[in-house]
Amino acid sequence: MNSLKTLKQLKVIRRRLKAENKKVVFTNGCFDLIHAGHVDYLSKAKKMGDVLIVGLNSDKSVKSIKGNKRPILKEDERVFILLNLNPVDYIILFNEDTPEKLISELIPDVLVKGADWKLNDIVGKDVVLENGGEVKTIRFVNNQSTTKIIKTIVSRYKD
Repeated sequence: MNSLKTLKQLKVIRRRLKAENKKVVFTNGCFDLIHAGHVDYLSKAKKMGDVLIVGLNSDKSVKSIKGNKRPILKEDERVFILLNLNPVDYIILFNEDTPEKLISELIPDVLVKGADWKLNDIVGKDVVLENGGEVKTIRFVNNQSTTKIIKTIVSRYKD
């Protein structure tokens, strides 16, 4: 496993996993400047099922959400880092602001977001619940974020 897939490829894999009664967990994010909070989050997400699929915002999507100065790391670097983390089984890139289309096509058994998201605001929640799945949040343990890391770097290196 541990590979970047297209939606078409993942749909085939998803069907096979369903036939094997494997629980598929889906989460998404920008994962720019991977830090301990990301690793903790992904480890906890993986423990909620058998296979973890990560929807990764493409560079275009990150720029749309976070502004022109982001991402710091380009998508090929972010894909490489995530694929080398034990919890991650598959990655799929998406260009939209949200992974709604991916979630609707893959219909994971468990949809996971950080606890900073209210359950009612989680994109894809309805389709997962309608198909008998679960929607969960994960509490952050170290209060870390890419934005905080960037601010720390900038503040330390201002001349």
